[in-house]
Amino acid sequence: MELRWVRLTDPAVTPLLTGLHAEYTARYGEVSALADAPAEQFDPPDGAFVVALVDGVTAAGGGLRRVDATTGEVKRMWTSAEHRRRGLARTVLRALEDRARALGYTRLHLETGPAQPEALGLYAHLGYDRIEVYGRYPLARAFARDLGAPTGG
Repeated sequence: MELRWVRLTDPAVTPLLTGLHAEYTARYGEVSALADAPAEQFDPPDGAFVVALVDGVTAAGGGLRRVDATTGEVKRMWTSAEHRRRGLARTVLRALEDRARALGYTRLHLETGPAQPEALGLYAHLGYDRIEVYGRYPLARAFARDLGAPTGG
């Protein structure tokens, strides 16, 4: 597995965005969630995007964007169905946390949908605490984590 830092517009991200759109459509019906954050918000120096490649194929990834001077938001987390249950999402999230620390963020937050029990379990297992929903999806589940030293898990 290779982690590669890319722009959201990189061709390696296309399978991720296509898969994420299909996932959201299957779980929630037609949604426009992928239009809620412009691509440039994931660009340095305030943002980042990482893909996990397995045998040269985009298998997972996620992005980070600035909320304010000390807070980042994780978005676009996804793992392809054929690569799930292998720890890729955990690896991607830990890489995003490390990058967030390097960018000076002391806190991360994120939202996920209620029909994504895998994501809900992952975030809780990795030390993210439930917080009030802050985005445009009232049924979402929101989480936050203070970024101290890296944790295991």
